[in-house]
Amino acid sequence: MPSTGSSWEALDRLKKALDGADAVVVGAGAGLSTAAGFEYGGRRFEKYFSDFAARYGIRDMYSGGFYPFETPEEYWAWWSRHIWVNRYMDPPLPVYEKLLALVREKDYFVITTNVDHCFQKAGFDKKRLFYTQGDYGLFQCSRPCRQETYDNADIIRRMVTEQENMRVLAELLPRCPRCGRPMTVNLRADDKFVEDEGWHAAARRYAAFLEAHAQGRVLYWELGVGYNTPGIIKYPFWQMTAENPEAAYACMNRSSAVAPREIQPRSICISGNIRENLSRL
Repeated sequence: MPSTGSSWEALDRLKKALDGADAVVVGAGAGLSTAAGFEYGGRRFEKYFSDFAARYGIRDMYSGGFYPFETPEEYWAWWSRHIWVNRYMDPPLPVYEKLLALVREKDYFVITTNVDHCFQKAGFDKKRLFYTQGDYGLFQCSRPCRQETYDNADIIRRMVTEQENMRVLAELLPRCPRCGRPMTVNLRADDKFVEDEGWHAAARRYAAFLEAHAQGRVLYWELGVGYNTPGIIKYPFWQMTAENPEAAYACMNRSSAVAPREIQPRSICISGNIRENLSRL
């Protein structure tokens, strides 16, 4: 089913679906943070990484995450700054706050593949959030020796403020407190991703919410989700909508808002600028 565009008619349908919903399941991808101003290229990249661009030829934050730095001191100079600006700084635009204003009074739950913590910073209830792919604010053992994660705010702050010439001090290189191996960021990149007790508790809460609202007027609302990992949010939302005749599916995406024909009558697809459409809504 092609996009229905960002028309007022589509937004009106979404508003009615939201108002009439017994429960709302929000699924958020990278496009939502991009709409909030967390862009990985352009002026924002130049503002914080112009020195890395000049020395290494890196052109955006995404590709910089794959750069083969020769030393761990250089690697953590990049990553500490990347984590600082994308996890510990607030996004420039109040997109998450606008979304919260729309769902605050509803029975809601959020599943997201984002790792920037924007939902909690905006005031969403942390017991109603499931970060499936990790958190920039957590370290884990690179092996890993245990299914444990560790808050990294203090050490990341020191790496950023004390780095010189795009290198951190060797004494700041993070090591696992259990086995002494190098630490890494808690991001799902391979089979070494740590799913700690907090991750499993959130997964259980999400599963319980879905089970409790398997029937009834449920709105599955997807925002900024692409096709890198569609099996986490997009495809399950389509399937759950199809299985519940009272459910509705809404998709907000900058360029690719679509839904299967099987759920077309109960789908609301809105392409265009997510920030502007949330403001109109």
